[in-house]
Amino acid sequence: MNDTNATKILLVEDNEINRDMLVRRLTRAGHTVICAADGEQALEIMRNEQPTLVLLDMNLPIKDGWTTCREARADSLIRHQPIIALTAHAMENDRQTALNIGCNDYATKPIDFPELLGKIAKFVSL
Repeated sequence: MNDTNATKILLVEDNEINRDMLVRRLTRAGHTVICAADGEQALEIMRNEQPTLVLLDMNLPIKDGWTTCREARADSLIRHQPIIALTAHAMENDRQTALNIGCNDYATKPIDFPELLGKIAKFVSL
């Protein structure tokens, strides 16, 4: 990755409090963050902005994260973008379902931020 282009993370989160907290913390960690509040916006931004990584809430209005991930994986322009699912669903089968539909990793809410940064680091480097 070239240093003049900071790691660009697309945060797809409809909860304003969660979104604001994550944007602040990710920015402090050195990432550039762009946001979407639903799956439709997320797919459009993924195509137009080509983020390095997507943090995708699975419970979204308009188009949920499950559908958004499936559609992203079916789109040749964006299928390569790493996606980390963010969800309050903490059951093992929820994790496996997210991985099966194409998410590269999974983080449960409330977010353990150091753990999330570790997951992000697997896919990007600053």
